[in-house]
Amino acid sequence: MKLLTVAIPCYNSEEYMDRSIRSAIQGGDRVEVIIVDDGSTDNTLEIAKKYEKKFPNIVRVIHQENGGHGEAVNTGIKNAKGLYFKVLDSDDQLGRRALQKVLDLLEEMVEKDEGLDMLISNFVYDKQGAKHKKVMRYKSAMPVNRIFGWDDLKLGFSQFILMHSVIYRTKVLRKSGMRLPKHTFYVDNIYVFQPFPYVEKIYYLDVVLYKYFIGRDDQSVNEEVMIRRLDQQYRVTKLMIDIYTESDIKNKKLDKAMTHYFMMMMVISSVFSIREGTKERLKDKKELWKYLQDKNPKLYKNVKRTFLGWGVNLPTKVGRGATVTVYKISQKIVGFN
Repeated sequence: MKLLTVAIPCYNSEEYMDRSIRSAIQGGDRVEVIIVDDGSTDNTLEIAKKYEKKFPNIVRVIHQENGGHGEAVNTGIKNAKGLYFKVLDSDDQLGRRALQKVLDLLEEMVEKDEGLDMLISNFVYDKQGAKHKKVMRYKSAMPVNRIFGWDDLKLGFSQFILMHSVIYRTKVLRKSGMRLPKHTFYVDNIYVFQPFPYVEKIYYLDVVLYKYFIGRDDQSVNEEVMIRRLDQQYRVTKLMIDIYTESDIKNKKLDKAMTHYFMMMMVISSVFSIREGTKERLKDKKELWKYLQDKNPKLYKNVKRTFLGWGVNLPTKVGRGATVTVYKISQKIVGFN
């Protein structure tokens, strides 16, 4: 049995997947690297098989019909042999030294039978053409170098646990019953969000494990692409409303963390609806908030009374302009796409 499975979903990734794969196999025999070829039409599968042949004890290649990023992650979880699970996008990479520290910690946790459910580490926004690389850290939000629970978590206004920062225990992912939808973008939010109620023991390791490359024109997080794919954003956000509503959330701090995360989704959907600016999109935004209100009045109230929840619902064209201005300022401060 492997210590950590790193799943790398690939779709037409021939131009950049080498960097990603090489960074993962640096974990050696403690790591299992599952490359999921999601129906690529370029040389992705051939490249993946070369790594499988060269590193047969580390790399496994799974080919499937195109189902989208979420289906590739589903395949990785289903086939994982590692005790822990990490998703690595094919255009990103892991830090070598940080990966060794992560593996050492996980090994220690397993040897001591600590039952660790979620490991959090830092990540960096490596934006194309930007001199300043923004590192997202969590030292102010949670204890360092010890196991803790939801009661010890104090996420700040702009702090979110994202796919780049999280490693789950594989059995937690399976226990959550998560099945990411096919042919849908932005499902990484469901991946992080849905297992939260099944997490009890958390550990924060203050290392920069994940390098998140952004700035390519065709990336799903490119602003213009996100605006074009707002329907996908709405779909994921509605699924998260359903997930929250159906979850058994007993801990108040867990509830607060999930509400905080979900608030980000509502804000993103709302801001890009405002930026798109058509009557149809503004109507869609209104309907999304109505869906939330009808499905879960408590969550609706808690999200809308936050500063950002209030801000994206300012009336009139002037109010919407103010919302966009605040978004642009936040964009420059945080450094996201």
